[in-house]
Amino acid sequence: MQHQYIERTSGAVRTERLFKDKVVRTIYSDVREKAPFLLNALTAGWTTDLIAFVTYDFPAVRWVAGNQKFLDELKLDYSECIQPIEWFDTPRKVFERQIRYWECRPMPEDEGVAVSPADSRVIVGSFAETSSVFLKDKFFTQAELLGRERWRDRFADGDFAVCRLTPDKYHYNHSPVSGVVEDFYAVEGAYHACNPTAIVTVGDTYSKNRRVVTIIDTDVEGGSRMGKVALIEIVALMIGDVKQSYSDEKYDAPRDVAPGLFMKRGQPKSLYRPGSSTDIVVFERGRVAFEPDIVANMRRTDAESRFSLGFGQPLVETELNVRSAIARRL
Repeated sequence: MQHQYIERTSGAVRTERLFKDKVVRTIYSDVREKAPFLLNALTAGWTTDLIAFVTYDFPAVRWVAGNQKFLDELKLDYSECIQPIEWFDTPRKVFERQIRYWECRPMPEDEGVAVSPADSRVIVGSFAETSSVFLKDKFFTQAELLGRERWRDRFADGDFAVCRLTPDKYHYNHSPVSGVVEDFYAVEGAYHACNPTAIVTVGDTYSKNRRVVTIIDTDVEGGSRMGKVALIEIVALMIGDVKQSYSDEKYDAPRDVAPGLFMKRGQPKSLYRPGSSTDIVVFERGRVAFEPDIVANMRRTDAESRFSLGFGQPLVETELNVRSAIARRL
């Protein structure tokens, strides 16, 4: 089965070219059923580091992939990159590229608009049964996802956006809101793939993978006034690290993320190491309304989504840019 999504700018249905799809489907079907111990080994930290090295840093791969042909296959728009084309001599440099986001990723001026943390494909949902986008326990459980018990009640019945990055995407995460970091911590876990097949098969992939949680208080001076907001950065197969590197201006003077840091909406916060991964933004109940086009696209029946098949209801992603609107303050 192919996997399709909606392109936000045109409303057109597009078919995703899934990275290593046959390998992922083999791992999460035959291997998972017949050799679960092997699946555990494949999703361990040391394995994902080894695969990443061979794919992105190994000299033979560097010689083959670090050229114009490789960039063409990714359909990378290197004209938006800060570095010149000659700089991209390894796959890792391609995936960790910096762009002139202040020019090519415009952001709504209204501080009451929460923005996408990444160039990604997005589905929105809610833990509240009364919500029109109720998706409780479809992708993860709220309690397991957050890791720390102190935040479970705060985000109970809250709303969330699942932002899935693919390997060709720009891999910096940007802050979806303005506010002060109240808590920051990692939750240990595995390194499952973020391919739609793996997500549907495992069911709670996002709750099982290693992740970094940032709790942002937006009800402060200069904040977005949306209550507490959780940004959850989830590692995956071939991504063993999320490098925290918040910058107030472009990519200048990057800093570690820690409690007390004020982050401005739309500014770079962190960098995923190469591969594909996922950001999840969780809002308190009743604080935001998701953009109507994202909600409407989820229910479209003219796109063939593996999420729709796996969860028994139309669930179609919308592709959008980092710093574009995903929700508005109520």
